[in-house]
Amino acid sequence: MTASVAAPQRVCLESALSDFDAYLRAQRRLSEHTVRAYLGDLRQLFDHAQARGVDSLDGIDLALLRGWLAVMGERRLSRATLARRGAATRTFFEWARRTGRVTEDPAARLVSARPDRTLPTVLSAEETASLLEAARSRVDDGDPVHLRDWAALEMLYATGVRVGELVGANLEDVDLDAHTLRVTGKGSRERVVPFGIPAARALRAWLDRGRPRLIGPRSGAALFLGRRGSRVDVRQVREVAHRVAAIAGVADLSPHALRHTAATHLLEGGSDLRTVQEVLGHSSLATTQRYTHVTAERLRASYTQAHPRA
Repeated sequence: MTASVAAPQRVCLESALSDFDAYLRAQRRLSEHTVRAYLGDLRQLFDHAQARGVDSLDGIDLALLRGWLAVMGERRLSRATLARRGAATRTFFEWARRTGRVTEDPAARLVSARPDRTLPTVLSAEETASLLEAARSRVDDGDPVHLRDWAALEMLYATGVRVGELVGANLEDVDLDAHTLRVTGKGSRERVVPFGIPAARALRAWLDRGRPRLIGPRSGAALFLGRRGSRVDVRQVREVAHRVAAIAGVADLSPHALRHTAATHLLEGGSDLRTVQEVLGHSSLATTQRYTHVTAERLRASYTQAHPRA
């Protein structure tokens, strides 16, 4: 007699997590960053469950989920982090129920914090110019990595792409004659974004004088390389943004803040929302509309400071 299949309630946590990983990558086609974040969130949930004697999915109920999020709140995590953990949990258990790993979805009634609507630092045009000039001045020491840093920051601001999209770009994705960059965004959607003369100048300097000095066996076709010749990673570019911001004497910022800065400056310069949506690769216009609040707030602040009867 053939052995019966184990009841879905006894699906072990690690096995389910491995299958969920494959689902996120193959079917949802989420970015590497999002997949890694979701899996990290769920591992923390499973650690919380196992510490309470729960070692299978059927033992995780709404009370346990609420208790876990409450513990996260006590650790003073940001609202964005709490919101993401709630989203990861709901996505996981909806998938687990649909695939028969649980009979009921304990996260269906789970309510978690909503992320703050505030946007990261947005530099003024003058501050952005100071940042990029600081990056350019560093190339005078002849270090090819400083050429890369200059080109990367110029491209982040010029194109408004996500840092993960930039570091994932290859040589064939750049058209220096047309001043365009092809990137692959969320959901594996490709788009082509333009960039201007200053970014083209920095990129050409990197390709002509910087990249050839760093090429190694692991370089492949990567557009931007690390000091050891492999593709540069997101963490390295983040560190560059923080370092150069300090040198320039502007507010500390991340590469994502340069994306927000680019979008804000486009709208302040008269670009329409649809164009900015295409440049940023937003699937929803509502996401792009957040930047109208930033430009309105900047206008209000300027008015209050300058108008004698404000």
